[in-house]
Amino acid sequence: MPAETERAEMSLLIVDDDKPFLQRLARAMESRGYDVDTADSVAEGRRKAEAAPPEYAVVDMRLDDGNGLDVVELIRKRRPDSRIVVLTGYGNIATAVTAVKLGALDYLAKPADADDVHSALTRNPAEKAPPPENPMSADRVRWEHIQRIYELCDRNVSETARRLNMHRRTLQRILAKRAPR
Repeated sequence: MPAETERAEMSLLIVDDDKPFLQRLARAMESRGYDVDTADSVAEGRRKAEAAPPEYAVVDMRLDDGNGLDVVELIRKRRPDSRIVVLTGYGNIATAVTAVKLGALDYLAKPADADDVHSALTRNPAEKAPPPENPMSADRVRWEHIQRIYELCDRNVSETARRLNMHRRTLQRILAKRAPR
């Protein structure tokens, strides 16, 4: 009986549309003692959170069918004591602030490993997070900023170039390249 109670207290919902990453993270978190449930969409994440609000959650910010913050908000309403971490490949200050206001404990940039996720979920909220071991390069930060503005401009190259005070062709070349490491 006590093992069952302990297991229920370690319920973890992972919501991410990157299936290989979702499966790897789920296995890694199970090996750390969590009772893991997964969802690969906002709709499925909301359904599972509504049915059984987890004690812990790891939610991707951008999913194919919407914004992961909708799942964060629902979990927080259904279970105010839940501990939630938001993951994203598109980190920026505005979304980090929104995630925290909606109840996320931490905001991690992808690729985050299971140790980072576990640390964020179990860290005392009063403690400051340690600085990242391998922070994004300046080139990557620039690329992320350009991508964010591009998305905010509804993927309009001309409008994005105007707002970034950049020539449209230069922007097109940047957008055509892969993300720097």
